[in-house]
Amino acid sequence: MNVGSIATMIAVTALMQSLSHPAPASDPVLPDHKITPGATLNVTKEDICQSGYTRRVRDVKESRKLEVYSAYNVQAHTGKYEIDHLISLELGGSNDITNLWPQSYFTYPWNAKIKDRLENKLHDMVCNGVIPLEQAQEEVSTDWIKAYCKYFDDATESCPTYMKGLQK
Repeated sequence: MNVGSIATMIAVTALMQSLSHPAPASDPVLPDHKITPGATLNVTKEDICQSGYTRRVRDVKESRKLEVYSAYNVQAHTGKYEIDHLISLELGGSNDITNLWPQSYFTYPWNAKIKDRLENKLHDMVCNGVIPLEQAQEEVSTDWIKAYCKYFDDATESCPTYMKGLQK
C-alpha cells in the first residue's frame, strides 16, 4: 500500500467517524438567557390544544432569523441550525426575538431533534391535564435539558453527568 492510499484511507475513516458520531456539544446547546430569556403569547391551555394552533401563530420572518444568527455570532444557512423557539409555539411561545435562538441539529446528545421530542411530550402533558401550561413554559425556558432528563425514563446516559454539573 502506498502513502497516498494510506492517507486516503485515514481521511475516509475520519469522515465516516464524524458522520456516525455527531459533533460534541460545543455549539450553543442552551440559549444565552441574556439574549433569549423566553417569551410567551397570552394564550390558554385550550388555545394551544386546538388542532392547527401552531400553523396559525407561526410567523418568523427571514430577517428576524438573520438577527438571531447575528446575536449569537453563528453563521446563517449552514444547515447546522434551526432558529428555534425556546418556549415552543405548541406551549404558547412567542415569535418574538427574545424567544428565538440557533439550535444545532448535530450536537450530541442535546440537539434540536431531542428538544422537539420534549416539546411534544410537554404539549401532550399540558393538554391531558398532567401539568399546568405555566409549569411547562417555565421548565423549558429555564433549562430544557433538565426538563428532558426529568420527563423521559429513557433519557440519555448524559443526563446524570449533566445533572451532576448543575449541582456544582
